[in-house]
Amino acid sequence: MSSYNVAPLSSLIEQFERLPGIGHKTAQRLAYHVLGLSKEESQNFANAIIEAHDKIHYCKICCNLTDKELCPICSNEARDKSTICVVEDPRDVIALERTNEYKAVYHVLHGAISPLNGIGPDQLCIKELLVRVNNDSVKEVIMATNPTVEGEATAMYISRLLKPLGVKVTRLAYGIPVGGDLEYADEVTLSRAMEGRSEI
Repeated sequence: MSSYNVAPLSSLIEQFERLPGIGHKTAQRLAYHVLGLSKEESQNFANAIIEAHDKIHYCKICCNLTDKELCPICSNEARDKSTICVVEDPRDVIALERTNEYKAVYHVLHGAISPLNGIGPDQLCIKELLVRVNNDSVKEVIMATNPTVEGEATAMYISRLLKPLGVKVTRLAYGIPVGGDLEYADEVTLSRAMEGRSEI
């Protein structure tokens, strides 16, 4: 094993390795790239991370990420508030918005029920969804959780909570491959899945 070790560089590589999908070699490339930045560029990079961490929080209505009290979708008066599309992750909102088909609002759960990973209903933003359905004139809730075992379990759990409230609960049609994630689906597939949703 090499005795060559620069502690700050090793620490930087280690931090990049913690990012999802980043292996050791990519982490090394990123670390060396950062070292090649000017002092001002590296300061701007660090500041962007700190600012994002400090200023971004959950929208008080839909739990999507925002730097204001309400996210741009919840604050948009033109959006149909009678339909809520429930997704697992903020990236899923971006994927569905790319279709330009959906004109209502969202609710972000920030995960899916997964007992094996220690994630139960209390760790998700389900209570906030129930408050919205109780307080607003919501007619339909579209379950757009990922077509995985965890996503299906989450959709079924939430639909059981919503049924007694007299709300129509639908599920995205299976234009999306089972085991796939919404953020990787193309616009046509997502549009067809949205159009072909069915009641659960």
